[in-house]
Amino acid sequence: MSAVSTTAPAATRNQTRDTTSSLPRRSLDWRLRFGALSLIWGFSFLLIKVGTHGYAPFQVTFGRLLFGTVVLAAAMAVKRERLPRGARTWAHLAVAAFLLNALPFSLFAYAELTIPSTLAGICNATSPLWGMALSLVALSEDRPTRVRVAGLGLGFLGVLTVLGAWQGFSGLDARGTAMALLASLSYAIGWIYVRRTLAGAGASHLSLTGAQLLLATLQLAAITPLFTSAPTHFPLAPLLAIAALGALGTGLAVLLQYGLVAEVGPTTAQMVTYFIPVIATAAGVAILGESLTWSTPVGAVIVLAGAALTQVRPRGRKHP
Repeated sequence: MSAVSTTAPAATRNQTRDTTSSLPRRSLDWRLRFGALSLIWGFSFLLIKVGTHGYAPFQVTFGRLLFGTVVLAAAMAVKRERLPRGARTWAHLAVAAFLLNALPFSLFAYAELTIPSTLAGICNATSPLWGMALSLVALSEDRPTRVRVAGLGLGFLGVLTVLGAWQGFSGLDARGTAMALLASLSYAIGWIYVRRTLAGAGASHLSLTGAQLLLATLQLAAITPLFTSAPTHFPLAPLLAIAALGALGTGLAVLLQYGLVAEVGPTTAQMVTYFIPVIATAAGVAILGESLTWSTPVGAVIVLAGAALTQVRPRGRKHP
């Protein structure tokens, strides 16, 4: 559910452009695909909430990854893509699978046991803030500017507004909120790790992503039985929510994401980040009947403004 990050490997983006340029021109305008991706990821938090009504969080995550992997496997079969080679690449992909899929997906599923899907969606929007803060330390080419530092401070001020810090966080489930924020942090760490370790990988983006989801599925297949027992019955609505979450929110969304990066670039594509919490909030309130206080939308706007400022780069400088 992590939106496109400018910390994605440059080599992977180039491979995406090379792969896409050899394909027939898409008939569906990129703006429509951008809107579809925003809706899919925005509704993902509602689907997580519905899924946890019938299944344990680890089971929700495992099902999500399984259905997502099936979609990626089908896409790879159609394009005749092969899985990447090399033990080193697979080792790095295993870490990426944990940081970008297994861990954050599980944390969000556990978080939504006790917090609204609206709050989870807003916490997800803090990923660019975490990414900017971490990149100042982990990526030497990312130099701080006054605007970006101001955006970082503004963004975390927005987080405090969403959480109602002046009220002492009363009525807020601290554990669930912390899990959602940690999930967002995991996305940021994962993208930085990918950028530092897989930028020179020779495989295509589809091959790398398919392998990553496969590894994440295997990780959850090993972990889930240790913490949950097999379900004795299978509630239909939560099961359908998990299937949609995996096939659409993980599988199809990844294909849309990389297609947008290839066509309009990562900067424009990552703007989807700013629509996700809006859609997640609207869906949670309208469909699930979740309550909404003034601090939630106001804080969300501040978070998104801060996140946007952290992506502003000095003029005349292109991101690697």
